Amino acid sequence: MRSEPSPQLVRPQVPDRTAATAVAHPNIALVKYWGKRDEQLFLPRTDSLSMTLDIFPTTTRVRLAPRADRDTVTFNGRPATGEALRRIVAFLELVRERAGRAHRAVVDTANTVPTGAGLASSASGFAALAVAAAAAYGLGDDATALSRLARRGSGSASRSLFGGFALWHAGSSTGTAAQADLSSYAEPVPWAGLDPALVVAVLDAGPKAVSSRAAMRRTVDTSPLYEPWARSSGEDLRDMVAALRRGDLDGVGEVAERNALGMHATMLAARPAVRYMAPASLTVLDSVLQLRRDGIGAWATMDAGPNVKVLCRRADAGKVAAALRGAAPGCPVHIAGPGPGARLLAGDGR
Repeated sequence: MRSEPSPQLVRPQVPDRTAATAVAHPNIALVKYWGKRDEQLFLPRTDSLSMTLDIFPTTTRVRLAPRADRDTVTFNGRPATGEALRRIVAFLELVRERAGRAHRAVVDTANTVPTGAGLASSASGFAALAVAAAAAYGLGDDATALSRLARRGSGSASRSLFGGFALWHAGSSTGTAAQADLSSYAEPVPWAGLDPALVVAVLDAGPKAVSSRAAMRRTVDTSPLYEPWARSSGEDLRDMVAALRRGDLDGVGEVAERNALGMHATMLAARPAVRYMAPASLTVLDSVLQLRRDGIGAWATMDAGPNVKVLCRRADAGKVAAALRGAAPGCPVHIAGPGPGARLLAGDGR
C-alpha cells in the first residue's frame, strides 16, 4: 500500500532565514486544468488531478536584498526579461504583501525542463519559488497555504507542492473573493497498490506559438465544446479518484486518455482553432493504440503542446519507451515515476 502522507512541507532544521533554496518537480495533469473563472486569482473552472514526476526538477534560491531598489532575477544563469520577469516580480509583490516586508529579492532559478513546451515548467518553477520565497520572507510552511500561494504564480504549481498524485480543488464560485481564494488549493490523493510510470516523448521542446493562457481564454470564450467537456471532466475526476483508491491503473489510464483528448477537441473547436497536436503527435498516439492491441497497458495524455506522455506500469516502461522512439525517431524519450513534493534545501541561514 502506497499513499501520499498528510500535507506537510519537507523542511530541514535550519535557523531563521534571509535566504532560502527550494526544489520542486513538474506535474502532469491526468484530469486536466483548462480554463479559469478568475484570471487575477488563478481560480480554475474545474477540479484537476495530476502526477508529480521524479524528473526535470527546478531549483530556486531567493535571497532578500534590503538595500536594493528592485528585484533581480536570473534564469538558468541569464537575466530574466519580459513576461517571465514580470510574472516573478508580481509574485514576489504578493509574498511581500502577505509577509508585511518590503525588501526586494535576488532570485536565481535553474530549470531542467524545456520551457513553454507543454511539460509543466511553470508548475515546478512557481512551486519552487513559492516555497523558497515564503521561507525567505518568513511566511509559514503550511503546505495547504503554500499550495494556494503557488497557484497565484501558475495554477498547476499548486499541485507540485505534493508528491505522487494531487487533486487541485477549483473551489467555491460563490462568496467573496477572499473566500474563493481560500477554497482553491491542492492536496494529495491516496494511490493504493500502484507502481506507475509516465513515459514522455519530447516531440518539440521549443516555445509554443500560442501560450497556454491565450489558448485557455480563447477556448473558454469561443469553443462550443468547452462547457460539455467541463461537465464531463467532473465525472472523469470522480472516476479517477476511485480508480486510484482501488489501485486500478487501467481505470486511471482510460480516464486520463479520454479527458486529454476531449480537452484537445475543445481547442480544435475554438474560433479560430487552437491546434497543439503535430503530425508526430498523431503518430505517437497511434503507437499507443498499437501497444494496447499488443496487450501492453498504455494510455496517452497531452497538455498544451505537441508532446505526448504515456501512462503505464513501471514494468512496461522500457517497452513503451522503445515503441515511442520507434514512432518518433530522434526525439528524446524520458521515463518518469511518481516524484516528491516541493521541499526546502538546507544551507541558507542568516
